[in-house]
Amino acid sequence: MAPLLSRILAISAFILGLSMNTRAMPTGLEEREAVAVPQYVLSYAPKVWIQSQDQYNPSDIAAQVAHTKPQVNFNVVNGAPDPLTLDNLASLNNLGGADVYLTSVDDITKNPAWLKGVKPDANGKTNGATTAAVIVNDHGSGNVDAFYMYFYAFNQGNTVLGQEIGDHVGDWEHNMIRFKNGVPQAICQHSYGEAFTYSAVEKQGQRPVAYSAKGTHATYATPGDHDHTIPGFNLPEGPIEDHCDQGTLWDPIASAYFYSYDAASNTFKAYDGTSPTNYLEFLGKWGDQQYPNSDPRQKKIFGINQTAKYTGGPTGPRDKSLNRPDVCLPKDKTACFVSPFLRP
Repeated sequence: MAPLLSRILAISAFILGLSMNTRAMPTGLEEREAVAVPQYVLSYAPKVWIQSQDQYNPSDIAAQVAHTKPQVNFNVVNGAPDPLTLDNLASLNNLGGADVYLTSVDDITKNPAWLKGVKPDANGKTNGATTAAVIVNDHGSGNVDAFYMYFYAFNQGNTVLGQEIGDHVGDWEHNMIRFKNGVPQAICQHSYGEAFTYSAVEKQGQRPVAYSAKGTHATYATPGDHDHTIPGFNLPEGPIEDHCDQGTLWDPIASAYFYSYDAASNTFKAYDGTSPTNYLEFLGKWGDQQYPNSDPRQKKIFGINQTAKYTGGPTGPRDKSLNRPDVCLPKDKTACFVSPFLRP
């Protein structure tokens, strides 16, 4: 009987241990939930109205890289990966770094088709193109910033005295929403734009609505005209105006990459574990370098550099103050005012 009893006890111990190990190990669903995008980041994600006459729609991020070549001072970078992709773009940091410009392989004055991007469909999706990146910075204690980054292949500038100024290849715009314990508190517009309380902004359901200006794609909280002659000030009219209306409704998160951002290490991690992250580390510019005066494509009003028709391409998402203390993008000793009501 003793050998039989020993075998029974051994089998019982094995089953008990297996049960305990099974409970301790997360299921596949639990593992996915552990790295899932916070639901509130999706539930309160902005929708964007593309201006009705804007020919430059949201663009596929990878296609931008495929249609450009890296240059420094208008010379092709030697030793650059070929082909250049979102998975190796940051290798250029050792081949010129911030001085690298992703330069169009086509003459942009010919308006090649890839500059025009992809028009959102009836559901707001840019089919066949990943046109946005959502970056989540968890500060701890329930404080979370979600950056909704919008990408366009081309920025068409404003017209001043009959001439376009500020055209450039590549255009990163964004909204940022600050959350407290999953509840949206405030939303910031593009660059040095204004900030508003969540309760103040226009919404579809619970999702904020933003307006993308014709050509420049600057995001605003209201439709109509917006003068931005003075940086950081948004006036209803003036010499340099952006124009917004309800043209085509875009849902950026319908075709987006999703990332968490670790401020301590300044690194990104894809929530799905497969989306490219290397391109987010790229230090260079996402477009052509500003053409010199000797380039026949370049024009300036009275020779003033600030009125150049073609300017240099922008930096990428990592340069958008992802660990900012305030909702607003930091400005020189200027307080961040979060307006409780809408204004131009």
